[in-house]
Amino acid sequence: MFKSFLVLEKKHVIAAALALAVFIALSAFAANLDHTKAASAVLPEEATLVIDAGHGGIDGGAVGADGSRESDINLAIALRLQAVSAFCGQSAVMTRTDDSRGADALSYSEHEELVYRTQVVNATPNAVLLSIHQNCYPTAQPSGAQVLYSSNGKSEDFGRLMHDNLVNSLDPQNRRVAEPDKNRLYILSNVDCPAILVECGFVSNHSDITKLTDSRYQTALSTVLMASYLQFIHSNLHI
Repeated sequence: MFKSFLVLEKKHVIAAALALAVFIALSAFAANLDHTKAASAVLPEEATLVIDAGHGGIDGGAVGADGSRESDINLAIALRLQAVSAFCGQSAVMTRTDDSRGADALSYSEHEELVYRTQVVNATPNAVLLSIHQNCYPTAQPSGAQVLYSSNGKSEDFGRLMHDNLVNSLDPQNRRVAEPDKNRLYILSNVDCPAILVECGFVSNHSDITKLTDSRYQTALSTVLMASYLQFIHSNLHI
């Protein structure tokens, strides 16, 4: 199915992806209706997705096998996710939409940027954080997405759901599992809302970087991210 999806004409990709997002989310919601009352992170109906495109500005993040900057890949995926969110009628807040903050101030530190982004999340009512990143390794072998979730007691369900959907929809050979954030990453450790960080793939892996820089794959990936978010918030509404 995914191979067929990728060969669609570009003008049809977004429409097909968005339709798929709604279908997956609503189908999953219906299938798991009996479990909604037992969900761990109960949210109000007006949840707001906070989309964090990792790195940016003077912080380019990891460098891919083809020379691509992680920060640029993160932003491209984040902007597509924002468009999918708008199509689905969901509120979304972006921690950045370009590279201007860091690029305009040479003295602007990475820590200050993380503090700023954390403030954006904590100032957003009923926030659900999805931080987009890419993995990297000294060798080219490791591949595949992985999800880290905050240890704040509100994020594990979202993290496991997101990882399962990414594997089932885009990478069935992926044997990784969602994990708690053991390294105490700043943004995941300083927010009090459901919060996950998605490592969408390895920029050091040639197959992964080819997909991650492909606009069609970015659209498919954004679709799965949105579908998982919709499934999560619907399974955590006050009932």
